[in-house]
Amino acid sequence: MKIIIGSDHGGFDLKEACKAHLEGLPQWEVTDAGVFNRDPADYPKVAHKVAQGVAKDEYQRGILICGTGLGMGIVANRYKGVRASVCHNLFTARLSRQHNDANILVMGGRVIGVGIALEMVDLFLKTPFDGGRHELRLNQID
Repeated sequence: MKIIIGSDHGGFDLKEACKAHLEGLPQWEVTDAGVFNRDPADYPKVAHKVAQGVAKDEYQRGILICGTGLGMGIVANRYKGVRASVCHNLFTARLSRQHNDANILVMGGRVIGVGIALEMVDLFLKTPFDGGRHELRLNQID
């Protein structure tokens, strides 16, 4: 399966940790959409790349990381078919998949630590969508 990951300068270090973790999981083919250093960068450019890739079904999942996660989430959710969830703990990461069928995990590099972020990535990738009443609600959004 294919996953695309991207960050701005505020999420660069966490993105690198998540990317290294994902590259160790044989079931995922990882594409890095940038940025590639800590130089100041505009988060919308990277968020557009990741969200477009997911919206076009080129990737099954995406991960976006900026300072808080908020800006990246706003950009990504402008794309039809994208359900980007800003998550700051394991509970929100799990429910983003179970209840919202989220396809992009958004995190804040200045909000959460590496250890919890890696657990969130694993939980986000392995948790299935519950469907049922949640699917009815998603249909109301679309």
